[in-house]
Amino acid sequence: MPLHPEIAKALAGLPAAPEGPLDPVAMRAGDEAHVAPPEERLPLHSVEDVTARTASGEVPVRVYTPAEADSYGLLVYFHGGAFFLGSLETHDHVARSLAAETGLRVVSAGYRLAPEAAFPAGLDDCYAVVRWAAGDGAGLAWDGTTLAVAGDSSGGNFAAAVAATAHDDGFDRITHQILYYPSLDLDFDVDRYASLRENAVGYGLETAGLKPFNAFYLGSGADPADPLVSPVKRADLTGLPRALVVTGELDPLRDEGELYGRLLREAGVEATVSRYEGAGHGFVQHFSWIPEYGRVFEETRDFLTPR
Repeated sequence: MPLHPEIAKALAGLPAAPEGPLDPVAMRAGDEAHVAPPEERLPLHSVEDVTARTASGEVPVRVYTPAEADSYGLLVYFHGGAFFLGSLETHDHVARSLAAETGLRVVSAGYRLAPEAAFPAGLDDCYAVVRWAAGDGAGLAWDGTTLAVAGDSSGGNFAAAVAATAHDDGFDRITHQILYYPSLDLDFDVDRYASLRENAVGYGLETAGLKPFNAFYLGSGADPADPLVSPVKRADLTGLPRALVVTGELDPLRDEGELYGRLLREAGVEATVSRYEGAGHGFVQHFSWIPEYGRVFEETRDFLTPR
């Protein structure tokens, strides 16, 4: 189906991209300038900025508590942004919606970004925050049941890589992985996936932009052949946590996410692949105010609900 008309209208109103090399500092400032003021954000029982003291160092995190309770299931969230953009602020609304809809205590990780922090600094931070959150020292009152990891775009890459790292480490407490239009294959050969050609132009994220946007991460030492950089390349997916993979019909990254879901199922992992029609990349972050896309949080809730 065509791009949702509300998304098409929003994209038509965007200014032309500046010419020349990408400027991470300027782009981050531009993203931060569009963050809603605190008084306009979804209210929760509490939202607290704390420092996670981890094996990876001190990592800023934001803890979202939907309601007062003695203990909580946890969801650790990794924001997107091609590994060099995004922050606790730019994705605050996503974390709030996750907490409100799932009833879980959400921990959003302010991991280090490329190019200032070389690979695997950001990934190490994300994994360390999960280990910290599950520990008694975090003071998060984890109830020992649900421990989910979730992320959008490059954050989905980190969620998949964290789940794999935990499995290899023998850390078996992660129960779910939730990947919103994940970037799972950083080899951008356009012949690898039909969606890279079919959705190349006109839907927001464009195929030609993938290399320059991910160049900061790849240039920092991330090898696309490494399964921790391209999780779809992992040879053995057995034993990983059950997965929800959300894709957009008109996203260039659609097919790699859907392939990952199939590979998980073939490896005996319970995996649900959910495609949102008329949606391009980034719809959870930018367009969840549209009712048919806001239901992604309900779908996430249902996926996390104990059976």
